[in-house]
Amino acid sequence: MQVQVVDHPLAAVALTVMRDERTARPQFRAALHDLAMMLVYEAARGLPTMPVSVTTPLTTTTGVVLAAEPVVAPVLRAGLGMLPAALTVMPDARTAFIGLARDEATFEPRVYLESVPADLAGRPVFMLDPMLATGGSALHALRLLTARGATGIVVVSAVTAPEGLTALEKSGLDVRVVTAAVDENLNDVAYIVPGLGDAGDRLYGAV
Repeated sequence: MQVQVVDHPLAAVALTVMRDERTARPQFRAALHDLAMMLVYEAARGLPTMPVSVTTPLTTTTGVVLAAEPVVAPVLRAGLGMLPAALTVMPDARTAFIGLARDEATFEPRVYLESVPADLAGRPVFMLDPMLATGGSALHALRLLTARGATGIVVVSAVTAPEGLTALEKSGLDVRVVTAAVDENLNDVAYIVPGLGDAGDRLYGAV
């Protein structure tokens, strides 16, 4: 499994803003948007294209268009914070929605929404979730997408934990991870350390 850590000063600045406990919700959302733009841009680097003829004001030349319509799949609710950036980078992408909530006793995901195209075969798929912690939610979402025919899924996360990356690698699923940081570990309640807290709460408020 390939893990790409985006090494860019602007990505590091945005992540620092997100980590800071003093950062208010509006600034947290803005920083995640900026970071997600950079992460999705890198995640999309390998998108397949096909040649087309284009007429400029001076002559005719050859350009490219995407060979297949991408699909972006935010994992709700925190993944919604990355969606506007993803659609800015890939405005023609289709959006799938996967709603997962964490059981605070078992740390396992509980599904409350699945709105995913029936056939994802041959389409580039990008799963969006600011945090990859235990990998439980990511694996559930990835298996759902894989069951619809998706291959080569790219997981786009702001921060990841080694435990989550190990879980994805052991799954044998055909995935790639693009992130801004691989943090130290998980604490005893499965939060990423140093992390950035609960991304959903910091985006939208505690529920």
